[in-house]
Amino acid sequence: MAFFKTLDPSDIKTTTSYLNQLIDVLQESISGSSTRREFKVFVTSANNPITAQVYSVTGGLYQTVYDQDYTLATSNAVLDMSVGLYVSGDTVQDASTGVDSTGKRLFSSNTLMMREKVSVYEQFAQSLLGDAALQFSSPFTGGTTTDKIDEALFITMHRLFFRDKIKPETFAVKLYSTASTTALKPNLNAGTTLGATIFSDIGAASSIEVSYGGQVGNVVNTTNTAEKVGLVFYDAGVVVLDAKKIISGTQSVSGTISAVTGSTTPALTNQTIIGSGSFAGSNAKAAFIPDFMVSGSIDDIVDHFASVRFNSGSLTALTYQNITNINSTLVFCRATSDEFNYSTNPSYTDSEGRIKVIDLGEETTQQAYSFVTSIGLYNAAGDLLAVAKLSRPIEKNSERDLTFRVRLDF
Repeated sequence: MAFFKTLDPSDIKTTTSYLNQLIDVLQESISGSSTRREFKVFVTSANNPITAQVYSVTGGLYQTVYDQDYTLATSNAVLDMSVGLYVSGDTVQDASTGVDSTGKRLFSSNTLMMREKVSVYEQFAQSLLGDAALQFSSPFTGGTTTDKIDEALFITMHRLFFRDKIKPETFAVKLYSTASTTALKPNLNAGTTLGATIFSDIGAASSIEVSYGGQVGNVVNTTNTAEKVGLVFYDAGVVVLDAKKIISGTQSVSGTISAVTGSTTPALTNQTIIGSGSFAGSNAKAAFIPDFMVSGSIDDIVDHFASVRFNSGSLTALTYQNITNINSTLVFCRATSDEFNYSTNPSYTDSEGRIKVIDLGEETTQQAYSFVTSIGLYNAAGDLLAVAKLSRPIEKNSERDLTFRVRLDF
């Protein structure tokens, strides 16, 4: 009668399986003010030369999109959005006025958070490319000027949703390239979106590259797959989109943005109008790139992409499948015909220590049997490590060999 049995190495096997889950992020989740959270950590101030007042601008380095109102305890962070500028790109170089004695890059007074935008770009380059000085390009191995990403929109998926990685050829995002028009100029702040385009990593599975940040694939325009517009870093759960390719970057625009210099009208306090209007700023022909990218704060730019470029409807704005790696240890617990046919349960015997049988008249000939309900796994010191419960009792007797497979997933 055996109650404990030592496992052989051949009784233990390891295996790996995969689980996929479809993630859909709605337009209203990205554009909504209650589902998109700002983190104000940047503060600056300056004198308004017109009103002689001191204005300050507060902003954050990124915004987080939640699956519901972020003030609720049940809400989950789905993704982060931020923007970055390549330090040696034309947008930064044209806005820079030089470098001070400490090596800090200087910028003109009509720009905002330029050093922060450069730092965001360098942070992603460090974590995904292995060097903060490197530049993203789409295609990933592209070397031409048009391949280089100077102005980047970064979308970072949270681990709760992308799990171990994003499954190649499942990512897609719907964006509106031309936004709304006011007097033939797209409006930065609101309006009906135009030029809907779906960008996807279709075809990436056959051309996946490996970078410092893991596997990476190209994001393309689905209507013209030869047009590469960004990158997906599958293992890191990060999408890098080229802002000048996913929107009409050269279009003149109008709208209000935060500014330390304020507007030419006191009623607008520390906001300035760019593009058009009675109180237009000095650049009446301001374009998305480079004007909006250098003049707006990171929050201004993210607000525009989230509320206008993704729209505010109930359709899917972004989707992908994740991959969860399931590593399993299979333990085969074998019971031969002469093992585990007896039970230590006190009810198994009567007051005189005799085994209780169904027919007392056959007590001298009937063989003992038991019902298996649980399997315990112990270490060499006899400590119980795990218990496996069967869905129903299984009869074990001297005429049966049984093998139970215990699966431990981690």
